[in-house]
Amino acid sequence: MIPLITNPVYSYDFPHKHRFPMEKFGLLHTYLQEQGIATRANTFRPGKAKTELLALGHCPEYLQRFITGTLSAKEERRMGLPWSEGLLRRTLISPNGTFLTAQLALKNGIACHLAGGTHHAHYDFASGFCILNDLAVTAKALIKLGKVKRVLIFDCDVHQGDGTATILQNDPDVFTCSVHCDKNFPARKAQSDLDVDIAKGTTDEAYLTTVVDTFCQLLTQFKPDLVLYDAGVDIYKDDPLGLLNISLQGITQRDRHVLMLCKQANVPVTTVIGGGYDNDRLALAKRHAIAVEQANLIFK
Repeated sequence: MIPLITNPVYSYDFPHKHRFPMEKFGLLHTYLQEQGIATRANTFRPGKAKTELLALGHCPEYLQRFITGTLSAKEERRMGLPWSEGLLRRTLISPNGTFLTAQLALKNGIACHLAGGTHHAHYDFASGFCILNDLAVTAKALIKLGKVKRVLIFDCDVHQGDGTATILQNDPDVFTCSVHCDKNFPARKAQSDLDVDIAKGTTDEAYLTTVVDTFCQLLTQFKPDLVLYDAGVDIYKDDPLGLLNISLQGITQRDRHVLMLCKQANVPVTTVIGGGYDNDRLALAKRHAIAVEQANLIFK
């Protein structure tokens, strides 16, 4: 069975009316247990990340301000989440979750983190519900440890991975690709190694053609040793923060194509769930489960 990585603290006690659906992480794990995909045997629980790991992608002074709860009011507004001990605990574990997932993917060909994709986190500030950038930290750590030589971050969240782009802008061994809605957050885009703008209102066929063509080209040209795949589901047609018009079938086909291409190219792949917003938290969790379900079918 494919390795799944999660931690109960990912869904801590959090205001239900807040725009960010903190419950989705726990609901996702429960749903996958009900489907028989998540079991004790294939579920791994990450612990707190070492400061040295986080400092590979983040400013030590910023880390200290966050850890001690001394962010300025302006910094907390930009973060978009109220600081609390619960937020601190989950935030210090989640990047380590993606790091563990990537290491398991290198051994197994595939591993899925039931969180992650916090791609708006920059070197020295939080943004858009993202505090620490798990993708950038993981890529830097794997290369520093000599586990891989080349990492491809393929980000299909509906929002541009601006923090990932800026943190890794001087890292030639990591290729950042963001496939995102052109008229969505952030208003001021960063520069990834490759940015693919998707027009507002785009539907399945055009979107899938772009995603598959782009990914095939990157696998061929960059030849990564590992893919970090951000399978954001905020591309969904009814997502309140999305602006695209992609169906559930479209999400399923996207994830299936990306994962199948990785398997065919014999390139290990790590999945993270990325963005997704919905007042119906269970429906949202089921959308996030699509990538894991497809991984389970493809990598049996």
